[in-house]
Parts: sequence; structure tokens; C-alpha cells
Amino acid sequence: MNFDQLIEPHLELIKRKHRSRVFGDLEGPDCHFPQAFDYRLQRRVTDWCSSDYLGMSEHPAVLAAMRDVIDQTGGSAGGTRDISEASRYRVLLEKELAELHGKESALLFTSGYVANEAAVSTLAGRISECIVFSDAANPTSIIEGIQHSGAECQIFRHNDPVDLENRLVGAEPWRPKLVCFASVYPMDGDIAPVGDICDVADRYDAMTYLDEAHAVGIYGPTGGGLAERDGAMHRLTVIHGTLGKAFGLMGGYIAGSAKLIDFFRSYTPAFIFTTPLPPAFAAGALTSVRHLKSSSAERDSLLERIATVRRRLLEAALPLMPSNTHIVPIPMGGPRRCRETSDELLMRFGIYVQAVNYPAVPLGTERLCLTPTPLHSDEQIDHLVAALKEIWSRNTTRGRRITHSPASHERGSR
Repeated sequence: MNFDQLIEPHLELIKRKHRSRVFGDLEGPDCHFPQAFDYRLQRRVTDWCSSDYLGMSEHPAVLAAMRDVIDQTGGSAGGTRDISEASRYRVLLEKELAELHGKESALLFTSGYVANEAAVSTLAGRISECIVFSDAANPTSIIEGIQHSGAECQIFRHNDPVDLENRLVGAEPWRPKLVCFASVYPMDGDIAPVGDICDVADRYDAMTYLDEAHAVGIYGPTGGGLAERDGAMHRLTVIHGTLGKAFGLMGGYIAGSAKLIDFFRSYTPAFIFTTPLPPAFAAGALTSVRHLKSSSAERDSLLERIATVRRRLLEAALPLMPSNTHIVPIPMGGPRRCRETSDELLMRFGIYVQAVNYPAVPLGTERLCLTPTPLHSDEQIDHLVAALKEIWSRNTTRGRRITHSPASHERGSR
């Protein structure tokens, strides 16, 4: 049997709908972020879609910490933590993350996605008769965790505490309840009313699970996320975060009470049976977290760059989706236009920004998501705006004007 023939119809369907995923071949010889070398094009390009929001992946202290630990211990993680918990740096990092979020304990995973899927599936699946209340725009990792748990799930309208309460009030009072939501939704650039959702959850004695992946390091006086900014960290049962975005490394984590973390440590297969972060990555992340807890310079510079990019794009009469976060979404009006614009920006202008198509966003709301960083220069902003303006002017002349209509942001599949 030719097994490739079994998957060819699926690949053809993706191609016809202009949703094929094409990845860059980028590296940084003699380049510094946000510049990189594209090996396919054999030229330098500027990265405008990185999740390294603060440029911490190249911070001298972070790199020095990683080099020191590689020299001391090598590159291996040493095996699962149950068998070979040999790294002091993982222990120190978990303590630092717990303190960052005002919790008793924290637990590391290999990625933010794994942390979400594993924690939600374990919590909702192990607690008998648990009902999960999930924000309609929750990330796939939370959705997958809910599905794998087998728990009953009710979906409330995105960022809508009133709809959440309407659903909670109808649930049996004796059943455990878990409210899952995120603080920053990166595809739309909007933020959750954390305090209001906690108010509703408190009235119905529900647990709360907050995904701060796109907020940690950026929001709050010490980078603790939106909940820290809003003074709500103590009200959340579980706080989830990632080390792969603003902190500039890789890995994910959850923070909560000591008993809750012990529960996850004992019952979560994705933790028990997975090779953990190597010591060098844990040491680099530890350095990054500690630096951003005491330094606001990176956050202040990020805010200035975001404001500059948005102002320049609006001055050029380019369409922008509403956003009050560090994400700057530009509507495309369809998957083909989104893919073509992304390709032209790279091939003609040396600007790397990936097309964001379904299933990352609902059909009909395809977009480019720009992520300015403190390291993007005025010259790079000028180049970006000029390139986008040229592409938009040509499309407008051809009668292909792109506008943004407020379509439903609810993700179709659960």
C-alpha cells in the first residue's frame, strides 16, 4: 500500500484553500535579532513576528549564564526528573517562578503548550464530576487539555463575565467547577477582564486557571503578567506561563499552591515521562526572569516601539485591527491574500512575517501579526511601513481594498 496516497487528499485540500504552512530557514551568522540570515534567499531579513518580545534571547547575562552551565554540566537534560533530578537550576527556576506569581510552588514543563494541555487535562480529568467553563477564544492547548480530560465543558463568550455567570448559575452547586481563560489573546491583541472573571468564579466557588503565556515578562511591575498588573494573582488557582516568549528561552510552567503542584507532579504523565529542560536552558531562563523582575527598561522600550509602529501604520492609512497589547494585527481579508502578502514582504523587501491563517484564527479573519520589540530600529520601522504601503496601494488600485469587519472570534472546533 502506498501510504502517501492516503494523505495526499488532505494536503491538496490545504493547498487549494491557501493554508499550506511554509517555514523559514533562518539563522543569525553575524546577525543580531531582529535580523537573521535567510538561507533560501541568501540574504539578511528582518524578523517582525518573533515571540521573543523583549529580545531576551540575546541578553548578555542570559547568554553568559547558559555558557557557564554548558561548560560545567554539558548539554544533556540527564533523563526524566523521577529518574535523574540532577539539576539545581531547575529547582531554583521553579522557586523563582512561584515567587514571581505570588504562589507557593511551580512546576516546569518542556513547553507552554505541553504545560497547558497536561495541567488542564489532569486537573479536570482527575477531579470527579468537574465541569470546565472555557473562554470561546482559548488557545488550542487548553482546548486539547479539556478534550483529553473527558470532563463536561461549557463554552462562554469571549471575555464575557456575564455569559460565564449565566452558565455557572445553571450548574449543580455540589459539582467542582474550573474556569479556564487567557490574559492576552495574541491573534486578536485583546486582554481579559481578569478581575471581573475572578469575581464571577468566586461567587460560584469555582477554580480559576489563567494562561499568561503572552503576558509574563511584559505586564506588571515585575513581569508577573496581567494578573500582577491588575492585582489579582492571589485570586487565581493556577497560573500558567511560558519561558519561550518574553523570557527568550524555551519551556512552560504552572504555579499554584504546594499541594496542587504536588498533585500535578504525581499525576501528570506529560511531566512524569518527559525529558525536562536541560540545565543550561533552566539557568538562562532563571537569569532572564530575575533580570526582568528588577528591570523595567525593556518593557518601557517595548511600549514606545509599539506606539511608534501603530502610529506610523495609521499615518500611512493602513488597516489595523483593534489592539491594546503588544500584538499589532493587520487584517488580510482572506487566506490567499494573507499568504501572498507574507511571501512578497519576504521575497521583495526582506521582511519576515508569517501569514496567520485558519485554524490559528477563524476563517475570514486571516491576518499578519506584527510584534515590535525594543530592538527594532527606526530605519526598520520605516522599511516595514513603506513596504506595506506599496502593497496596499497596489491592491487598492486593483479594487482589492481590505477592510476589517468584526466577525465572531469564537474558534469553530472544540
